[in-house]
Amino acid sequence: MSLITTLTRMWLTRSFSPFTFTAGGSDFIDYTNLESLGLYVHIPFCKKICTFCPYCKQIYNQQDMALYIDALKKEIQKVGAMNNGTRKKTTSLYFGGGTPALAADRIGEIISELNRYFEITEGIGLELHPDNVTEETLLKLKEAGVTKISIGIQSFNQKYLALLGRDNFDYSRMFEALKKIPFETVSMDFIFALPDQTVEDLKADISKAFEYGANHVAIYPFIDFSFAKNTVKPMSKNQKHHLLDAITDWCTEKGYRRDSIWTFSNDKSAKYSSMTRENFLGFGCSATTLLRSQFKVNTFSVKEYARCINEGKLATSLTINFSQRKRMCYWLFWTLYTTRLDPKDFQKFFGKKLKYKYGMEFALARLLGFLQKENGIYTLTKKGCFYYHHYENFYTLSYIDKMWGLMRTTPFPDGMKL
Repeated sequence: MSLITTLTRMWLTRSFSPFTFTAGGSDFIDYTNLESLGLYVHIPFCKKICTFCPYCKQIYNQQDMALYIDALKKEIQKVGAMNNGTRKKTTSLYFGGGTPALAADRIGEIISELNRYFEITEGIGLELHPDNVTEETLLKLKEAGVTKISIGIQSFNQKYLALLGRDNFDYSRMFEALKKIPFETVSMDFIFALPDQTVEDLKADISKAFEYGANHVAIYPFIDFSFAKNTVKPMSKNQKHHLLDAITDWCTEKGYRRDSIWTFSNDKSAKYSSMTRENFLGFGCSATTLLRSQFKVNTFSVKEYARCINEGKLATSLTINFSQRKRMCYWLFWTLYTTRLDPKDFQKFFGKKLKYKYGMEFALARLLGFLQKENGIYTLTKKGCFYYHHYENFYTLSYIDKMWGLMRTTPFPDGMKL
């Protein structure tokens, strides 16, 4: 797997050098002149740890949560003050985890702190476990300013919930709460490519989601991270290809709009994605910050994160400084996640024409049937979407798995090469 990603990286970056992360990083973040800047906040606490979940998390307790949020507010104050005393216009704010809704009583505090330094123009999103979807919690979130929610269903089918180690759940209370407390976007997440999963299983999940309050769904592929303690056997490439094509065809027939590789909506205004942003600032343990030529990752240790912040330092664990070609690859990868790419956006961001940098690659992709071009806009075909997904699996296991595997056990590594 690593050979595929290594050869691709060398070709697209026109360099033999690996992605090299150095230990720590500057305590100053220069985001003043960045456009299309997003915000992300990580809340790592969960009532129960799901074995398949690769993200930075730990078991919830009230005292640890309180201390963590106090540190989080200090980090926001420190980074927010770096914009010379003026509020920075930003696009969206997303809360991820973990289970951010466990902090529902203090989400308003965090948003208020961010609003002191940033003007959020495109709404605020937050992830919930089905257990959290109660009238009381939804009302607190809405009053705090949350406009979009994403609920980690994984499956309505008890067979797959058992496979994933999820408890049985009575969804009637959740559906009633969603009726009474509306949000601009209600997204429901499902996992696809589970053993023996069929297109009928996915149709049933998606249909039920749209019937009971969702206007957006995500069907994320199951990825077997090396450090995750799960016993689920990944589906074969051919099975995944068939399943993804079949559910894509069905969603298209139903009139659902595809707005990324894995997401569909029945409302053109519904949108939920914390990944497809040109630049973003990350707050909290394991949060990442993406600047024009730099990528920073905070420590995965809740304890070390709080210690650094309380000592008046940022909790940066690793930093990579991008060459322009490497930054272009990152931009192209996540822009194509939306299935659509406008060369004018590339030129605006980099000051270079796409055809002069990657004209040959895009021509080859069209020849192979991965891309089509209409009115100057590139769009991934159904075939292109599958192979994006297939390559993303290699990318995740070759790069993300290695980085997160290290950072889960080493709060501040000496550096690493990918």
